[in-house]
Amino acid sequence: RRGKPVYYTDYSDEVTVEMTVSTSVSVTLQPDWSQIFSGEKITVRCEIQGGGDTEWDYEWKTPQSTSHQTHVNYWTLSVSESSSGNYMCRGRNRRDSYSSTHDAVTLRVSDNKPQSVLTVSPSWLSPGASVTLKCEVEHPSAGWRFYWYKTVPKLSDRLYRYELLPGSDSGTEEDSYMVHGQTHTAGYVCRAGRGEPVFYTEHSKPTFVWSGASLTVSPDRVQHFTSDSVSLSCEGNSTEWRVRRFPEDSYLSLCSDWGTMTGSTCNISGLNSSAVYWCESGSGQFTNSVNITGHNDDIILVSPVLPVTEGTSVTLGCKLRRENVVSNVFFYQNDKLIQNDTRVELIISAVLKSDQGFYRCEVKTDSWIRTLTSPQSWMAVKLTSTTENSSFPVSLVVGLVCGILLIFLLLLLCCCRKSKGEMFDFLYLMTVEIVDQRIIF
Repeated sequence: RRGKPVYYTDYSDEVTVEMTVSTSVSVTLQPDWSQIFSGEKITVRCEIQGGGDTEWDYEWKTPQSTSHQTHVNYWTLSVSESSSGNYMCRGRNRRDSYSSTHDAVTLRVSDNKPQSVLTVSPSWLSPGASVTLKCEVEHPSAGWRFYWYKTVPKLSDRLYRYELLPGSDSGTEEDSYMVHGQTHTAGYVCRAGRGEPVFYTEHSKPTFVWSGASLTVSPDRVQHFTSDSVSLSCEGNSTEWRVRRFPEDSYLSLCSDWGTMTGSTCNISGLNSSAVYWCESGSGQFTNSVNITGHNDDIILVSPVLPVTEGTSVTLGCKLRRENVVSNVFFYQNDKLIQNDTRVELIISAVLKSDQGFYRCEVKTDSWIRTLTSPQSWMAVKLTSTTENSSFPVSLVVGLVCGILLIFLLLLLCCCRKSKGEMFDFLYLMTVEIVDQRIIF
């Protein structure tokens, strides 16, 4: 422009100015677990790099194409299977209304609640032993804590109630738990949890540790014909018991499903399957468990149900379905022939630990034309408390004898020292040799 009055030129052509702002956006998930389940809470966080100290507003775009705006850079939500997909975020500077570049993160949500699986070791134990429980989540991912329970029967129905084991109120970081001094059959359950509030997996199926000696079987043998009648009796302090079984190919069930419960005894008119049986009471008591097998064969082995105490006598036999055994019987231990003569029974007068193992029998019939072979069963041998601690008395006796002998030699040495120098030298040397060459038990 120039002059008075002012004279203006025409406007110049437009010029476009491009400006680059060094900001970027990153979207993250917290917690960043590989597997997220429906019902868990997650936080989507939007980070502006290079944004300085300026204030930002945040806009979120969900898989359902809905928008969500916040004044903070995070958004916490409970997820479901429909929450799976991409989550995008952009930031808007409140001063200049500039929108940063977009970024997205992918969320995958499973609608199946995870299952916990419990294993116990050992599953069969000696009274007083320790048991290790191990809990695993079916689809492993991070962040889990583990909760441990013992099962207490609810006699009003078929279920159990769960009581937390000591030290697991807030869960344990370790996926294993040790139970010390186990003395009887017991059932255990576990589950895992993570997050705040805690998201739990399903409880594991009850898993049992078998021990004790309070369930008796009549007739007292492992193998039975499918047509046999069998009685299972519960013995203990409780006045109310129930008998359960766990077949090889089925699920936990009660005596009322396959027998008749009279007082503390379950009567079975026929064994159509092989299973583990035990008794349990409403106060949380469990008896030992017994493995009973039902067979549709023509021959079975007669062997004791419960473990045999070392040093006692045991008799094994062979039983035919339709007749008595009158001819020779072959007895095998761990597939090795151990008796083959005119005796129809295998009598072990004083059982040893080496007698433990799998046993079966064979019978020749019809003038030795046909051979009948029984299924095999395991015979367990348990040590007596005297046997288990026998090393201590033996060592003690031997030690006392050696000690008395040493004292006698020292006394003899003192007596001879005053009278005979040569005898003193001999006894002295002998005593030194005994002392230096110590016997360790």
